[in-house]
Order: sequence, then structure tokens, then C-alpha cells
Amino acid sequence: MSIDLDRSDNDAVAGLPGYREDATLLEVDDLRVEFHTRDGVARAVNGVNLRLAAGQTVAVVGESGSGKSVTAQAIMGILEEPPARVAGGEIRYRGVDLLKLSADQRRRIRANHIAMVFQDALSALNPVWTVGFQLSELFRTHRGMSRKDAKKRSIELLDMVRIPAAAQRVNEYPHQFSGGMRQRVMIAMALALDPKVLIADEPTTALDVTVQAQIMRLLAEIQAERHMGMILITHDLGVVADVADDITVMYAGRAVEQAGVGDTFATPAHPYTKALLRSIPRLDVKGQQLEVIAGLPPTLTDIPPGCAFAPRCTYAKDICRTEQPPLRTVADGRASACHFAKEVMTDV
Repeated sequence: MSIDLDRSDNDAVAGLPGYREDATLLEVDDLRVEFHTRDGVARAVNGVNLRLAAGQTVAVVGESGSGKSVTAQAIMGILEEPPARVAGGEIRYRGVDLLKLSADQRRRIRANHIAMVFQDALSALNPVWTVGFQLSELFRTHRGMSRKDAKKRSIELLDMVRIPAAAQRVNEYPHQFSGGMRQRVMIAMALALDPKVLIADEPTTALDVTVQAQIMRLLAEIQAERHMGMILITHDLGVVADVADDITVMYAGRAVEQAGVGDTFATPAHPYTKALLRSIPRLDVKGQQLEVIAGLPPTLTDIPPGCAFAPRCTYAKDICRTEQPPLRTVADGRASACHFAKEVMTDV
């Protein structure tokens, strides 16, 4: 169900320096984010590049601490500074470098053009207000709607994300919804102002597999209807198999592989990607123990020289421990940060 919104609050974006309607929807170039801690400087994101077009889904995957969520927070402009600091790079929306905008200009972009679904719906929703009030506030603040019209739109949104009896449940509190229904409320809030970019940060965390599938199907259907660009952040490659167009695999703050979803699953070009895929349960393999990636990710305040994955990698040689491999093209539409990417791709 499509909702017609007054986008007058978005007109100011077209007048920002660098704005071009025909520019790539979202571009991240050499993004670097640091956290200054008592133990030293943690380089949480270290030179990440991303491209997102309208209607495209880019999945960002990796273990906890790989820099996925920090990348998303930097794009949204919601990093807590300090201790966080964007140390370099550019984040461009339709050609506009978001890092050069004022706080108010970032807020307008965030409210109307780029939205985010957070991974913990119970924490993200305010427990003392009804879900209808929290949705209505978006319309009243950003669209200047009356209480009556804002509530009507809120009911339409809850209906769009398939919450049964939306007209009644709009008056209920977050704790009265199940985990899956709360996640649908979060999706409704993110889509309220009709953004062009949706960032879904672990949207199926703590949900059972049936509800996970329902949430992912819902996101895919709404994205197709609205022709949004979507960044899907997850640690589970199995979740993205049916919805992503391209995948960026992150490890220790760096992108170590970027490719189309089909190529990634068929012939991974980085040992870390291959190890992640081998740890996913398969229906065609029964009675076989899942592989485990030995060791632990490095401490971000003390990343070792060379390839950060080398201490855990079965392909590692001396060069891997001394020279950091750049993310480079290894095949058409494919990039890998591995000295032995070709060997990894052929070792099926």
C-alpha cells in the first residue's frame, strides 16, 4: 500500500552544494571512524567504500565488531562524538557530502531521505508512549500535520507493515506487541517519511526463523514498491541470500570482499568469506559438523601488521603477516583484499 506524503520539507536538499538528481543515490568513499578510549585509538572503520543505487540492496556482513553498525551510524550521522570521530572520507547522498553539512541539515537528510531500522526494537521504542503517538510525532514534527491526520497516517503505516487490527493497536504500548510485531513497528517508523535509503541493522536479531523470513520478505516487498536503496547489515550470510544484489564482507574495520551475491556464494574470493559460508547449515549436507573459524578477531586498538585475518587463515603465508593486501579487482565486478584471491576462488 503506497502512502502519498507531502515532501515539501525535502525541497531544501535540492539546493545543497553538489546535489544532482542523476547522481548515485549513496556513495561512501574511504570512510574512517575512530574511537578514542583509555586503551588507545580503536580504528573501527578503516577505509570502507560503498555504492548504493535506487532499488538496489547491498548487504554488509561480518562478525560482531567488524565495523558494520559503525559504518551505518556514520552514514546516519548518529555516532556519539566523542568518543567516536569520523577521521576521514566522504559520504555522499545524491552528490551532497553529508560530512560537510550542519547538524540541522544532517537532521533533514536523516529524517526525510535516509532512515534506519535498529536491531533492538524494544530498546529503540519509548516504553511510556503508545506506538501511535511515536509514529504521529514524525508527521507532526516533519510534516506539520494535525493530531487527527497524523494518527490516520500512523494507522495506514501499521496496516502497510501488516499489523492486524491496526486501528486498535495504534493505541497500544510497545510491550503489548510481540518481538516480530515490534520490528514491524520499527519498519513503519523508518518508512514514515518515505526515505530513499533504508538502512536495516540486524533487523531479524532475536527473532525465530519463521518471523525472520516474514520480516525479510516484508522489507523486500516494500523496497520494490518504493524503489528504495537498502543497506542490510547482518552477521548471517544465510539471511541475505534471497534479498541482496551485492555483498560487502567486513573484517576488523575493512571491506575484505565485494561482489554480487551469486558470485560470493558460488566462488568466494577471500578466505574469511569462505569460512563464513562453511559455517552456515546446509540442507543438502546432513550429519556433518559445522566448521568453526579458529581464533578471535583482533583488538581494534592493536590490529596486527599485514592482513588482519592472517592469524586465523589457512591460506596465510609470510607476505600476509607483513603486507596489508589492498581491496583490488580480481574478476569482473569482484574485489578482494587477499594476496591469494585467485587461489581461494579456484579452491572450491
